[in-house]
Amino acid sequence: MIEQATEAREAGDWRAACAAAAVDVPDGLDPERIADRYGAEVAARVADDLRYLAPDLLRWHLPRTLGGHTTLAVCRRVVLAAYGESGPVLSLTNTPMLAGPQRLLLHFGPAVAPGADELYGLDYLTEDWTAARRFWDARRTGELRLSAGAADARGRLPFLHPDGTPLTPEELPDEHPGGTDPVALAEWIAVLQTRGEHTEAYAAAGLDLDLTPPPQGPRAFGPLDIAWLASFNAPDLTRLGPEMRLLARAGRGSGFRFALAGRGHLRAELDPADPGAPPRITGHERGQEDGIPLLPSYARERLPDIGLLRAGRIRPEELHPLVTAALFPSAGPVTGPPGPRLPEPVRVRCGGAWHEVVSRDGALVGPHTEQERRRELALRAFGGTISGCFAAQAAWTSGKAQLPKALREQRNALFLHAQHGDTPAVTALLDAGTDPYIRDSKGRGLLHVLRLLDHRELLPRLLAAGLDLEGKDAAQRTPLHSAVHQGGSADLVRDLLAAGARIDVIDETELSLAQSVRRYKRTDLTFLRDRVLEEHPGIGSDWFDEHMDQRDSYEDEDEDNWDEDWDEDEPDEPDENDEDDEDGNQ
Repeated sequence: MIEQATEAREAGDWRAACAAAAVDVPDGLDPERIADRYGAEVAARVADDLRYLAPDLLRWHLPRTLGGHTTLAVCRRVVLAAYGESGPVLSLTNTPMLAGPQRLLLHFGPAVAPGADELYGLDYLTEDWTAARRFWDARRTGELRLSAGAADARGRLPFLHPDGTPLTPEELPDEHPGGTDPVALAEWIAVLQTRGEHTEAYAAAGLDLDLTPPPQGPRAFGPLDIAWLASFNAPDLTRLGPEMRLLARAGRGSGFRFALAGRGHLRAELDPADPGAPPRITGHERGQEDGIPLLPSYARERLPDIGLLRAGRIRPEELHPLVTAALFPSAGPVTGPPGPRLPEPVRVRCGGAWHEVVSRDGALVGPHTEQERRRELALRAFGGTISGCFAAQAAWTSGKAQLPKALREQRNALFLHAQHGDTPAVTALLDAGTDPYIRDSKGRGLLHVLRLLDHRELLPRLLAAGLDLEGKDAAQRTPLHSAVHQGGSADLVRDLLAAGARIDVIDETELSLAQSVRRYKRTDLTFLRDRVLEEHPGIGSDWFDEHMDQRDSYEDEDEDNWDEDWDEDEPDEPDENDEDDEDGNQ
């Protein structure tokens, strides 16, 4: 992705760069249309920004979901550039589904008021990156050093040697280093935070943390403990002031808040009379936001690249090339990520011996004869328990039993490639002999995850291998139902229908395809809903239709007629994210 997007950007083709980085561009984002609506000057500025947009670098820096996930944080809008105080903005949004397609969508139009940003029927959190072009503008990537913290005369960044290798714990300071070494000071502040000495960390950073409790709100149980509030999340205190001054110079205000616990938030304010002075930090109860905007997360969080380097999880030459060039200009050639790790033999306890099983020629095979295989299949058919190599093979293609750890890792790697839309990696693993009948722990096969991949390349191959279009996962969804439920494109739905997928199906909650289309307001799939209602009237759950009728009665007229009056330019993602379920959606 990075190589293809970079090649297109350097050739002056920003649309191709976006396509390579899985960023969708609406038809309205066209200089001629922009000029007609906003004037030639705005159109020229937008065209200039798009010319230098590095969508792969932007994706690299977008917030991720925590808790062991690898996907983007859901329901986020990032404002990249504003054109005039009350003019239009260039922004980008992501999926509302935790396990949904990781595609992004550019937008251009009027700014959305804070707290009023809604897409797909959900509230979106807006982050202002207009003062942080370093994350997406190829002309400004040298400024990424600001996000890494102060550097010394040798170019050394906090927690790292000049070559990017991490400091050992013994090399970190064990006392205040004084004010002449900003790198050591940043490290000392982090040491204090690790020890739980958070108020001391604020003091070491030169920040004025006011520990005076705010007036108690009507729901308060007692005075708010500001020291306790300041102990959450351990922000990068050395960068707080510089980042706020950049925001102030960009016209974004001089005061911001950041929520650190469910009960309250901290507010950081610059002194207008002395903007170079450290910001003053005060604590406030929940509900006392007073219209103060949220501080962008990048302004208080440590750059993840530095964290990965510090933990020894990555080398400088494995970072994004633009990041490496900014942080480690003397580093060696950027190597880029390797291809997918091809499947290796795995030892499995089988009877009283250890056998090796390996993915080869489209199957997980072991050292057993055809006669032994038939005997085990017959045993299973009569309700017997299989074990060893045969149990591993059964779990590999059903997802219904435990796999040996090494096989789980191979399976997880394949589905992780799929989650992030890496069609070439999935294809390479199939070429290397991976069984196309593989299923994950939720019973989802490769047909179920086509919504995440380039189905035009994989669907014919999987059908030729004999995969069942009506095979169901643990949620009793067929590949077609999964595509509707999980944000698959209208093109994928049409191609599954053309391949013969049935439409008279329901899932474990008894929802039909038509009901799933309605549930997620899939305006791009009205053709499917109409066909199901015509050919299979009454299919699905009665309670669901009653529930939706009641919900629609509370919505405005436009929402009420969502399936009759809709914008054909809307993206193919679902309009509402799922509740927490077996798919990992929110």
